[in-house]
Amino acid sequence: MLEYHDREWGVPVHADHLLFEFLILEGAQAGLSWMTILRKRDAYRKAFKDFDPAVVARFRETTVDRLLTVTAIVRNRRKIESAVRNARVVRAIAAEHGSFDRYVWSFVGGRPRRNAWKTMGDIPAETAESRALSKDLIARGANFVGPTICYAFMQATGLVNDHLVSCFRYPELR
Repeated sequence: MLEYHDREWGVPVHADHLLFEFLILEGAQAGLSWMTILRKRDAYRKAFKDFDPAVVARFRETTVDRLLTVTAIVRNRRKIESAVRNARVVRAIAAEHGSFDRYVWSFVGGRPRRNAWKTMGDIPAETAESRALSKDLIARGANFVGPTICYAFMQATGLVNDHLVSCFRYPELR
């Protein structure tokens, strides 16, 4: 967790496949700890073909059934089916907006939102931006993308800088 925080969390991400990866992993995390998902991340990358939305969008029922036997990932049918559905949504968004990157970053005006939290208790579970992203994704057919999941996604991918002002990463991610 420390290495993830120090090197990756909150760093702006602009590659569509990485944004898709975080969207899927945040949804998979629902009801579980982030540490559980981090430990399974490499297995997820293998199972979901390095999170290539074009490949995942073509998964069929037989692939979903096979993934339900992979003990190294969270074996929840709804979450696996969601990844496939969300890959199709991500592809449609990329076709419409030129990239998934352009779409998600539009919810923060194209630049990271820089918050100034002093304590962990100050950090909200969701924001107006995460609610807007969630609402739009759901309208497009995505699921496991509620406003709290979307906010965690926005934090992880650097759309918002939610490092505490006392954290060494806060000024580094200006």
